[in-house]
Amino acid sequence: MILEALNYAASWPLTMPAHRPFVRSSVNLWSRANRCAKHWAAHEANSKAVILAACDGLRQRRTAVVLGSGLLRDVPILELANRFDTVVLVDLVHLASTRAWIATKGLKNIRLIERDLSGFDQLAMGQNPEPLSFLRQVPYLDFVVSANLLSQIGTGAQKRLDAMPGDAMPAGVMPADALGRLIEAHLDGLHDIAAPTCLLTDVRYTVIDRTGHEHESVDLLHAVAVPAHQTSWDWPVVPLGEESPDYQVIHRVIACTTP
Repeated sequence: MILEALNYAASWPLTMPAHRPFVRSSVNLWSRANRCAKHWAAHEANSKAVILAACDGLRQRRTAVVLGSGLLRDVPILELANRFDTVVLVDLVHLASTRAWIATKGLKNIRLIERDLSGFDQLAMGQNPEPLSFLRQVPYLDFVVSANLLSQIGTGAQKRLDAMPGDAMPAGVMPADALGRLIEAHLDGLHDIAAPTCLLTDVRYTVIDRTGHEHESVDLLHAVAVPAHQTSWDWPVVPLGEESPDYQVIHRVIACTTP
């Protein structure tokens, strides 16, 4: 608890005011990742391998952008920093622990951007969400990674909707299929990028008991079709003993790359 409190306190002033409410969840994820390091290791290794394979054949390696860079546990940041002139990390929050790690490694070509990648605010105002339109302004863009972010767009949007009082948003502005539309907007944005892309995302989770019996399976893409993908694997996000001695939560992850 002491380390979590210190990370929270150090991250708060480094985070823009609009994004400070998300610092707590980022610290909680950091704490869980440390506790579950052994169970998450295969997923993290798979993610890094897919990203590196996706950029192996690039003719130019000027700027790479990582969307949803998070804790960098599933991103081969050292290799990307060596391969590209500039690596831009984009997320709602960059924890103090992550910033310190980058500094200790002496990675001078890393750029951090705080940005809401969900498109929620655009959709709430009745606009067509284009959350990745800012990438058109990134000079010399040669590679884009969406790193285990897609499912979090729907999850985060649902939490924001649940937290809103009934009169906080004009009736009829937020469509009934809002979560699916936000997920589709991210996929469309990746599709429209001229540079090669690499998409990593969990697409569903399943609650399994000690006997292997499945109790619940949830679609994390909210009825949006799972993109064509080259590989997939299971990620024990909540292993036995993390939240319950009798149940674990397994996420199914897919990896898609475009040339």
